[in-house]
Amino acid sequence: MGIIMAKIQVLDREISVVQDDYISLTDIAKHKNSQDANEIIRNWLRNRNTIEFLGIWEKIHNDNFKPLEFEGFRKEAGLNSFTLSTQKWVETTNAIGLVAKSGRYGGTYAHKDIAFEFASWVSVEFKLYLIKEFQRLKEDEQKQLGWDIKRNLTKIHYRIHTDAIKENLIPKQLVPAQINYIYVSEADILNVALFGMTAKQWSEANPSLKGNIRDCADVYQLVCLANLESLNAHFINENISQEERIKKFNEVAIKQMSILLADDSIKRLEGINKIVKDNRNFTEVSNDTI
Repeated sequence: MGIIMAKIQVLDREISVVQDDYISLTDIAKHKNSQDANEIIRNWLRNRNTIEFLGIWEKIHNDNFKPLEFEGFRKEAGLNSFTLSTQKWVETTNAIGLVAKSGRYGGTYAHKDIAFEFASWVSVEFKLYLIKEFQRLKEDEQKQLGWDIKRNLTKIHYRIHTDAIKENLIPKQLVPAQINYIYVSEADILNVALFGMTAKQWSEANPSLKGNIRDCADVYQLVCLANLESLNAHFINENISQEERIKKFNEVAIKQMSILLADDSIKRLEGINKIVKDNRNFTEVSNDTI
């Protein structure tokens, strides 16, 4: 089970969620009894239907699950004398669906499949809200992941691009102002080829927009830009002049954008990009370390 946790608000309760889709049963149980959540979980584990559900889940997901030990629990489940703790279940059957944690963020955690089942036993209404908030959390994580991948891809290509400039275009003993001018000049070659204007011209034409010309680019443009940056690094190594390069880049940009706009897979990425742009002010769910 992962160590990074997020919090989601479900009705009157804050529920801990571990990064690899494990949810705190202890937090869920507090919706029914805030004073003795462990007793709620123990009562649930005594139920025969619960044991059968846990056993089937483990057989599907866990190759190291011990079926003989599980059968022993299944036969006793439901009897007045039967008791079972999370730790005993895990240690005896080698189960992975439930986890008992100690320490500051201690308690019983369960894979989301099991957590939803437990929530249904506690309250059907609570289960429905839990599923809704959990899905929202996962959607937010995917949006953030898509944005991070896109930005990192551009950064990697830009690093290749600037390294080539440093190695091939910057003479020795230049002052920092001259070096910066060369970098800006090279970046604007691609900006003009793809966007039809320099970064400064774009900023002056769009004073109300946040970020720069590349921050406001769509997925099609970012994919094309990444390709142009790699191509520019190659052309620089070949000592091709700026004048020749900008003409070639404009031709490549026109051709590549035509291809990308007809690509269905890129169209699906454009949907993700729109969501990301609409959620620029998205605040990441706070994480704690356990």
